[in-house]
Amino acid sequence: MPRKNLTQYSRTSRRDHARRWKRSKVSAALVGGPLILAVVAGSVFAAGSRHHRPGTQEASAQPTPAGEPNANCALEVPGQPLTADGLATPYELVATDPAQGSCHEANPDQAAFVEAAILTKDGKLSIYNPLVVDKGTRPAARPVRPSVPAGSTVGIWFGFNNANLTLKASGRSDGLGQGKCANGIQNSIFGQFAYCNAPAFFKAAGDLSAAKKLTIPGLGTAKDGLPCPTTRDFSVVDQDGSDNVVTHYLADARGRIVQNNAAGRKALTRTKRLDNRGDRRHRHDGRVRSAKANALTDLANGSDNLLLTQFMDPALGCKPFTAPNQSSDGRATSALALDELSAAANQQEPIALIPQNDPMTLVDGRVSVEKTNAYRTGVNMPALGADGDGDGASYCRTLFGDPAGIQRVFKDKAIFEAAPSPDPGTAPNLFAFLAARANGTFSDLGCGTLLDVSNPVTLTANRDGLVTDAVLVPLGQTPPSAGPTDSTSPSASPTPSAGASDTPAVSATSATPTTQASAASSSMAKPSPRTQRHSN
Repeated sequence: MPRKNLTQYSRTSRRDHARRWKRSKVSAALVGGPLILAVVAGSVFAAGSRHHRPGTQEASAQPTPAGEPNANCALEVPGQPLTADGLATPYELVATDPAQGSCHEANPDQAAFVEAAILTKDGKLSIYNPLVVDKGTRPAARPVRPSVPAGSTVGIWFGFNNANLTLKASGRSDGLGQGKCANGIQNSIFGQFAYCNAPAFFKAAGDLSAAKKLTIPGLGTAKDGLPCPTTRDFSVVDQDGSDNVVTHYLADARGRIVQNNAAGRKALTRTKRLDNRGDRRHRHDGRVRSAKANALTDLANGSDNLLLTQFMDPALGCKPFTAPNQSSDGRATSALALDELSAAANQQEPIALIPQNDPMTLVDGRVSVEKTNAYRTGVNMPALGADGDGDGASYCRTLFGDPAGIQRVFKDKAIFEAAPSPDPGTAPNLFAFLAARANGTFSDLGCGTLLDVSNPVTLTANRDGLVTDAVLVPLGQTPPSAGPTDSTSPSASPTPSAGASDTPAVSATSATPTTQASAASSSMAKPSPRTQRHSN
């Protein structure tokens, strides 16, 4: 693929990308494509980001006044991270550059996540979610110590709810080397994603599968009569597929963090009771406590994996590949490693492999074979080949022009409209959410420039910025014109994206809804506590 400059993917544009898309991917953008504004009733979604200041030795973080959270955080990897002791040792979150502000795990807009898969030499799989806390603090409950039988192979993957997560060693330990960790290539990190020992894990899985000691279940058939999708299905992927994890943590209103298990919930409930001793309805300053102050928050990392296994699969009548989670009382859970094993074994053509225009694989805005291959290695994908499997234009054409791509989502509109939205602040149902996500993906991949066509996904949004409907036209056809705007609409003058001006990392000031759209734009990248499901 020619070395095109797909715009400088600087720190600023990476932050804007994160704000538009993450946390769940679970947040979709109203950028880069046609937008029809329907003036209909709807509730305003105020996605106020939460900020924290360092707390006590036991508490992880405390809320601070409103302001943009630091988008660049570092995660200190403990020594011997692939061992049982290393897995049970909390990772510590800290600002990469303290001058940019602090980083706090209890802030959903800065939370980092760790997910491990343990494969025994006999082919038994289990999942474990190492805990993340603020540097210098302790979790509210001691993490579960996992079982890692002799001869096991452990892989670890990382996700982040903002722009750039940098792995660093903890103290004098050599956790990065001991864990064989990869954060990107020299002088260019992936962004939200990283991994440790992933190539060895996937090789061991392949060897055990070939020896009939590890069985990867088949996909089954979805309600639409097609094979159930995987993370490499073009109806699932967006601009940066196979990134982030399915890990969940629990936090309370004071920022104390625990693993998502019975012991963690008990610990937070106990400390909540201690906080409320005396008058259970009043604070020590005499003011009435709100119910929200006593609620436990589910910290979740938005990802293609979470979107597929917790939203799309249930809607389509599909079941993901799961394994016992040692950090969640043995409950069967999905995980990035399991999703990638399933995709590698089951996905039929066309197969969505990481393309060279994936924003996380660019170096200074340009495609990089080295970085693309480094990313692919961490998610069990083959290196770029001579057959052009990483060509960005081909990827865009399949995603938006093939029946196996976004067309499937529109074909299954009735199914997805009946399913819940991952982010009610972006769209009221799963179909509208997926359509909004596809609309933004077209821009973030630079498909307009690569294909010289306009965005084929036209969104209809109500006056409060929620996407309520969408239309897909064939590539190259003129999309419906944007309707008249309204002073209370999410954008004062939404503009259909012309092919030549479409870029993969659009500045928030040039393509995102204006400040009148704070409800919509905030939900795109930084779902508020309202989008953090308190039960999962």
